[in-house]
Amino acid sequence: MALSEDYLYSDEIHPIDVVESLAEAHEWDFDRVAHDQIAMTVEGQWRTYSITLAWSAQDETLRLISTFEMDPPGARDGALYDLLNRINDQVWTGAFTWWPEQRLMVWRYGLVLAGGQIAGPEQIDRLIGAAVVSSERFYPAMQLTCWGDESPEQALKVAIAEAYGRA
Repeated sequence: MALSEDYLYSDEIHPIDVVESLAEAHEWDFDRVAHDQIAMTVEGQWRTYSITLAWSAQDETLRLISTFEMDPPGARDGALYDLLNRINDQVWTGAFTWWPEQRLMVWRYGLVLAGGQIAGPEQIDRLIGAAVVSSERFYPAMQLTCWGDESPEQALKVAIAEAYGRA
């Protein structure tokens, strides 16, 4: 059964309800923070990611923020920002940003659903998956840049290329 079959006969599908169903299906720890917001943790190979999705009816946008802690040496800030610019040039969905006050690396994405569009479970699942896959892909480069004293250009060479197809 496709994930979307649960929602075929619903008159009103709230995006956060869909996210909650996905979190239950994947057995992720989650907390429905508010009617329009959910927070969850997703285990990756390198890190545990704190993911928050929030629905803004006014903007008709489903916002995803995925974070993980980092504490790079201050002397490497310039190199980290250079690396993030290079990384963001390679991704099509979402972008990384560094929140220095909170010591958090952040992946952000906004899915615009203007005109009453509905995000299906497969689409939201891919949205969450893209956040984790991108973080896992570029985490080693972040480590090499911040603590390995590699240049951003050299560190980026270790980023695993995106895989297509099935093994």
